[in-house]
Amino acid sequence: MSNRGNGGDAPRGGGRGSGGRSRGGQTGGAPGGRGSGGGRSGGKGGRPPKPVRDEARNAAYDLLRAVDERDAYANLLMPALLRERRLSGRDAGLATELAYGTLRGLGTYDEVIAACSDRAPEDLDPPLLDAIRLGVHQLLKTRVPPHAAVGTTVDLVRLRVGTGASKYANAVLRKVAGRSLEQWLPIVAPDAGEDPVGYLAVAHSHPRWIVTAMRDAVGGDFDETAALLAADNERPRVTLVARPGRASVDELLASGAQRAEYSPYAAYLTEGDPGSIRAVAEARAAVQDEASQLVALALTRVPVAGGDTRWLDLCAGPGGKAGLLDAIAVHGGGAGLPDGASGGSPGPVGFPGGANLLAAELQYHRARLVRQTTREAAVITADGTAPAWRPGVFDRVMVDAPCTGLGALRRRPEARWRRDPRSLPDLGRLQRELLTSALEAVRPGGVVAYVTCSPHLAETATVVGDVLRGRDDVETLDARAYLPEVAGLGEGPHAQFWPHRHGTDGMFLALLRRR
Repeated sequence: MSNRGNGGDAPRGGGRGSGGRSRGGQTGGAPGGRGSGGGRSGGKGGRPPKPVRDEARNAAYDLLRAVDERDAYANLLMPALLRERRLSGRDAGLATELAYGTLRGLGTYDEVIAACSDRAPEDLDPPLLDAIRLGVHQLLKTRVPPHAAVGTTVDLVRLRVGTGASKYANAVLRKVAGRSLEQWLPIVAPDAGEDPVGYLAVAHSHPRWIVTAMRDAVGGDFDETAALLAADNERPRVTLVARPGRASVDELLASGAQRAEYSPYAAYLTEGDPGSIRAVAEARAAVQDEASQLVALALTRVPVAGGDTRWLDLCAGPGGKAGLLDAIAVHGGGAGLPDGASGGSPGPVGFPGGANLLAAELQYHRARLVRQTTREAAVITADGTAPAWRPGVFDRVMVDAPCTGLGALRRRPEARWRRDPRSLPDLGRLQRELLTSALEAVRPGGVVAYVTCSPHLAETATVVGDVLRGRDDVETLDARAYLPEVAGLGEGPHAQFWPHRHGTDGMFLALLRRR
């Protein structure tokens, strides 16, 4: 995280040295004056007071350091940190907001820090930089009073980094506090008219290459690109799935959740710990994004002539879609297409049940997670590109392909800084191999769902087009016809969910049938 760049695409995205505006004298040495942000006065004999350990801010800081030093995943580590520190309620909420908010915004924050320091952020000691970032987030994006944001951050630096570093942090943060985020952006971001990609990269804290990819995915509209990037920086709502035959939405509603907008199996949890809900604790329900539920449901809604008993999840880990498919396969869907909808499904009854799911996952530890989320499915450790099954035997196949994950940046805030555009060719080859393998695994008349949690054209329509080029044994279905509850999925035949349109992850779906 501290080097802030991959392949030459640093998060600053066009700020310093890349067409950004003059900082108006803001690039001198770090200030030491008192008038702009607070800080604490010296104690007896001029010595600073002994810093108070703030457990919420220390937890947020430790998460930032783990992401930087160990490439930790914030969404996996944060719950463990909260349990370990015994943080709950407001303290847990504060720690989560500070950590996730800082990771989302650090591209913008680093530009502001650069304008208020005599050293570039990448030249600062990483532990000091992470602490200053926490302070900048509090000053520019939260309702924490400026004096508290500066004072608590200086205490954190003094406790975790050192006294000398705390003086430096105090000077930088006082200068940051002199302007609001809206006042800083014209100073640190490129001119929107001259470099619109660079402006959006700094204003919405995304690497330039991701801004460009998102712009292309929405058809070149910069206003919609800005809305999409802004949605990436919003805290996502917690969505639950009631696995049919094992839990019901009514049971989730009785536990305090709210009925979801799209998926018939979903409910929104507005507050509280999902693990405290009995159905979740017993793995009869789970946390799962609504778009993730719907792409799995769409696969089950496509009519299949002949037998319909053998289903395959080609790369099932960590098991979210496999858990839902397993439940529908065995117990039936009860959530077919609404009355009057197109697509030729069995109607509102949905899939009747009686199928068996084979869930394959290459990595053993991820296969174990799949076993924990399924009940009746057969789970194997296998390479989907070198299948251990005979070709042409499955009625339905799910390919939830490994991808950049650009559709889930709300949930994985550090991913935007970790991903590298140079990984796209390798990912693309794997995606093509997996989709080709899926089409070989499905029988004539069967259906394949190709899914990625990314709107990047190189991982979505381009992959499908390349695999189908020259093949006359596969037809492309209009995926939107099997998701009539959801508007704004694109021009077809594929379906694309969007954070800014639907409040879901940016999930892509293509439905393909072997002739």
